[in-house]
Amino acid sequence: MISFLFCLAFLIVGYLLYGRYVTKVFGPDDRATPAVAVNDGVDYIPMPTWKVFLIQLLNIAGTGPIFGALSGALFGPVAYLWIILGNIFAGAVHDYMCGMLSMRNNGASVSELTGKYLGNGMKNVMRVFSVVLLVMCGVVFTTGPADLLAILTPDVLDATFWLWVVMIYYFIATFVPIDKVIGRLYPLFGVCLIIMAVGVGGSMMFSGKFEMPELWSNFTNMHASGTPIWPFMFITIACGAISGFHATQSPMMARCCKSEKVGQRVFYGAMVAEGVIAMVWCAAGVTCYESSQALLEAGGGCSAVVYAVCQSTMGRVGSVLALLGVIVCPISSGDTAYRSARLTLADWFQIDQKNWKKRLALTAPLLIVGALICQIDYSIVWRYFSWSNQTLAMITLWAAATYLAQQKKNYWLCAVPATFMSAVSATYFVAAPECLGLLWSSMNITMATYYPIAVGAGIAVAVLFLGIYLTTTAKYRRATLA
Repeated sequence: MISFLFCLAFLIVGYLLYGRYVTKVFGPDDRATPAVAVNDGVDYIPMPTWKVFLIQLLNIAGTGPIFGALSGALFGPVAYLWIILGNIFAGAVHDYMCGMLSMRNNGASVSELTGKYLGNGMKNVMRVFSVVLLVMCGVVFTTGPADLLAILTPDVLDATFWLWVVMIYYFIATFVPIDKVIGRLYPLFGVCLIIMAVGVGGSMMFSGKFEMPELWSNFTNMHASGTPIWPFMFITIACGAISGFHATQSPMMARCCKSEKVGQRVFYGAMVAEGVIAMVWCAAGVTCYESSQALLEAGGGCSAVVYAVCQSTMGRVGSVLALLGVIVCPISSGDTAYRSARLTLADWFQIDQKNWKKRLALTAPLLIVGALICQIDYSIVWRYFSWSNQTLAMITLWAAATYLAQQKKNYWLCAVPATFMSAVSATYFVAAPECLGLLWSSMNITMATYYPIAVGAGIAVAVLFLGIYLTTTAKYRRATLA
């Protein structure tokens, strides 16, 4: 329990100290925000800070910090370190910078921001990358809650029925103005989210039924299948540590902030809150199961494990309340995933979203494509989503680092985590079974043989990207001085 409490304290102190430092480096001021300057009554609408924070939290805290953290628990308590360090020094910085840069650029989406700081070629890559990721995200956050709702209604309503119910809700939330559905439902959703986190975490600490393992007594890779920590744990635990999906969500809330000075609370703070959620579920995974083998056999981060954890920690009534919170999390990210996809396409093709017919022309195809992808095996979609998610985070951090360099500010704030995530993404691409691992397998080459190659390739890519960045930055500085 001590290591768990220490990690929670680290997140809180990190928000107060490092979050303040990040804010000081960026330098928010009193300029008019897009919510005030544009205010189109659809996507640009000023909202109270507490509501913007809550929507941001629910946008980003989907299935990821629950399913991902439970799957990360397969590696043992060592996963705690990635959650807290990744959250404070990478994920929260990523979310804050993306949200604030969007505010500085009239609420621009992440693809447009990337194009501005990394060039038009990267902008077009990110446009396609973002839309694909958002649709996959919508799919992930459709099948997950549908399966959980089916567990609550056995022999009455199946997952297919709930799948269509969720998709219909997504269509409405994507289409109508942001304050009509999302702005009104999310406070209620937030109550469910808080009940879930407090209920599960409090039960583990105070019920007396569980003995939480300490980090220092289990400082090793405990994965039953022998999966290496690097880079697999860093891809498995995305939401809660660092997630590129958040880069697609922060601009949406950047269009609703009344002042730049609320950025630390809204963007950095929401990410830290998600880190707390991830810590609770990661701790639940290592606490409620005797070994990683037991958790692996139970399904890792699947819906059945979530239900079992809720039931064992909170009893029957508490498990229903907690499970509702777990259902709300993905739904509250799925609706904004499709909404962000619509906004990205609108920015891309310069389509005015005040006209309901033009909004419908973008909304309907997105939901249809999402419904078709829902027919693919969930685990397959999740694996590709995980890698593309972290790759998007890497690109966003490089864009933010470029902005800081142009402003003659401490660009290492973003360049260090960008370099780290470059190594993670590249190593995973070379090693993962769904990526180049398919090639290795076809040649009957085992992971023990190609794993060192993957690690070396990841380090080489990270060094290459950092070298390109530093060279470009030096040229920019010379040109500025000239």
